Amino acid sequence: MLAVAVLRLWGLPSAALPDYDSVRNWQIIQEVAQLDWRHIFHHGSPGFYLFFAPVTWLSTDYRVYLVLNALVGVAALGVFMSWIAQAARLRGPETALLALLAGSSVFLTFSGRDFTMSSLSLLALAGLMRAHWRRLQVPTRRNLLRSAGWLALGLTINYKFLLTAPILLVLELLQADGLLWRRGNWWRVLLVVALPFVVLGVLAWVLSGVPLWRWPAVYFVIMFPAAANAAGRQGTVQVDFSYYLRYLTDFESPFLLPALGMALVWFGADLRQRPTTMGAYLLVWAACTLAGMSLLIKAPRGLLFGYIPMYALPVLLLQKWPRSVALVLLVLALGYNGWQVQRQVLAYAPSSYPQVAAWLKQRQIARVATSVGIGLAPAAAPQQITVAGANNLRQLAALRRQGFRYLLLDDYYRVAGVQPFDTLRRAPYVAAWPEPLLRSPLLYLEHSEYTGLGYQATLQRQQQAARDTLQLRLIDLSRLPLSEAR
Repeated sequence: MLAVAVLRLWGLPSAALPDYDSVRNWQIIQEVAQLDWRHIFHHGSPGFYLFFAPVTWLSTDYRVYLVLNALVGVAALGVFMSWIAQAARLRGPETALLALLAGSSVFLTFSGRDFTMSSLSLLALAGLMRAHWRRLQVPTRRNLLRSAGWLALGLTINYKFLLTAPILLVLELLQADGLLWRRGNWWRVLLVVALPFVVLGVLAWVLSGVPLWRWPAVYFVIMFPAAANAAGRQGTVQVDFSYYLRYLTDFESPFLLPALGMALVWFGADLRQRPTTMGAYLLVWAACTLAGMSLLIKAPRGLLFGYIPMYALPVLLLQKWPRSVALVLLVLALGYNGWQVQRQVLAYAPSSYPQVAAWLKQRQIARVATSVGIGLAPAAAPQQITVAGANNLRQLAALRRQGFRYLLLDDYYRVAGVQPFDTLRRAPYVAAWPEPLLRSPLLYLEHSEYTGLGYQATLQRQQQAARDTLQLRLIDLSRLPLSEAR
């Protein structure tokens, strides 16, 4: 676990908040700490904001939040490993290699270095799976309601926690003991799940006048968007069973997909007699996550709830092999993960945003417009520099009329697929800097959910953008023809 922590924290203080959501979360947490709850239901994640809000009383430095969030991800892995090792009766070396193998997952390392809900969601997921496993082993109302409590907590952290409900239902149907429906247990479960919605909804209404329906409305808007986003994507259904298979093949351990196939054979038979073995239980989580998310818009984070179960399956399977062979194979897989983490994560640091902020401060530039991305904001805040993001050229023109003289043409617009800003790349720039992360394949793939593009189309855009050496260009808006900014 210490080695995983070192991997997650390596070079992190020199990194930036990597995406729009990370920056927006950092901003909202500061509002919540001041009891301004107008945006507490942004992304349906009030629990995430409340968890980190007290940190604001000690520091608003974005690097503090990056480090703390990374450590939360390590803690989540620790809870998972402790539970799996105990339930599957893993020996010491297998437990250690499982922790290292799952801890060096390319995506979990990447997402453990941002400031989104992923790390805290994994911690809640560890609690949920552990509690639900206990409910299957000891089918009592108390254990059932404890599972419902973890589900309710997870829903306060990440709206995507709703995707665990169908998996839990599948496991309940396989268990077939009727506990959920017996003696009114189902409505007690619903009350437990609904309680945070009621309590936090009332508090937000009292503190900031937020309508009581705002949090449930987030789910509706996400599932049924009324209009296309800035990248032109509308809708949430996108059936593609190849996206995640290609991602797992190209980025994660080569053991995962073969192990998943073998697990269907070895542990699938256990499902006929209820999911009473750890292998069968983890197989349901991995397979249902992979199949279910293949029906929706795609991004590597779509498999967030399936990565650790998928990494655990090969370790459980290799218990059936000679121990020396199993350990050699796991060590080789671990080496591959480390190589991939270096290529796909650590190679895209450090950030140039602090240099940009220092340059602007030196020249007394107090206000800057940016193209879609607001990654400059955390580094600019200590310098008292205002950063305003424009999602289209019309908004940029409006900022220009408000007195913004400079535009930081941030290549994040290319990551997000907002193509109209391409017309500004021909404009002369005052200064320019590289920003390696904006060339990252993983960052592009993470935004394919926003753009609606498939796996190959997303990587083609990334490869085209990677040819440029400068990702941040400061442009004098006063010299830009007005027709270009409409």
